[in-house]
Amino acid sequence: MSEKVAFIGLGVMGHPMAGHLARAGHELTVYNRTRSRAEQWLDDYGGALADTPAEAAANARFVFCCVGNDDDVRQVTLEEGGAFVALESGAVFIDHTTDSAELARELDAAARKRGASFLDAPVSGGQAGAEQGSLTVMVGGEEAAYQSACPLIDAYARLTKRLGPAGSGQLAKMVNQICIAGIVEGLAEGLHFARAAGLDPEAVVEVICKGAAQSWQMDNRSPTMLAGKYDFGFAVEWMRKDLALALDEAGRNGAELPVAQIVDGFYADVEALGGRRWDTSSLLARLEARKLKSQG
Repeated sequence: MSEKVAFIGLGVMGHPMAGHLARAGHELTVYNRTRSRAEQWLDDYGGALADTPAEAAANARFVFCCVGNDDDVRQVTLEEGGAFVALESGAVFIDHTTDSAELARELDAAARKRGASFLDAPVSGGQAGAEQGSLTVMVGGEEAAYQSACPLIDAYARLTKRLGPAGSGQLAKMVNQICIAGIVEGLAEGLHFARAAGLDPEAVVEVICKGAAQSWQMDNRSPTMLAGKYDFGFAVEWMRKDLALALDEAGRNGAELPVAQIVDGFYADVEALGGRRWDTSSLLARLEARKLKSQG
């Protein structure tokens, strides 16, 4: 069934996600802070262009959001001209941004005051997953709102799962990023060691990827890592933002994250090398730079 939908944020993730909704037959009104990106989306998919998030959200049953961080989300929801000004009773606001669990709970309370519902629904799968419609979506919020939104989210997701009340989706995304940080550092160290030991790292990967060391990162990132190419995925600056959220939350719940904290420091080293926009597999570049420095 076609629904009236608003989509706020048309970056590398939001643009294809909103596109999948349009192709599924929904009636979209879009908003992006950089207007030219919204105009490009309209050229690709049609629909309507709003001048403010509030204008986009007016009369929409489902309002999607995918922006950068907590401050960005607050700007497009709670500040002047924000979507929550126009959020109608019975509407569902779905936030695909990776932000804090505290903000998710705040927005859930604000939506309830308007008789609306809120879902925090961060995603995993990167730009390729958004373009291919194969994202994994971790959701927090009320069951009824989740069930009503699932048919729309399915337009760009291969797996969607509700994990508990508001904030649960963001907490699950923190788990995701904690796991990725350790795996990528382990892979970087392994490839670095293989080279230092005089092995053919590609041959080593061919062997170990069939055993217990196999991972998505090994399958999809080891070739580009060995080629010294780091523009194939999630940027270091965004990973550091996500790890900061996890470390901040751990400070409140008492979880110990020694590896995540160390790897965050390693990513700071990558940024110092000029790799703020390199993808997260660039941890290998850090190790190789340190080796060259020690030899120099």
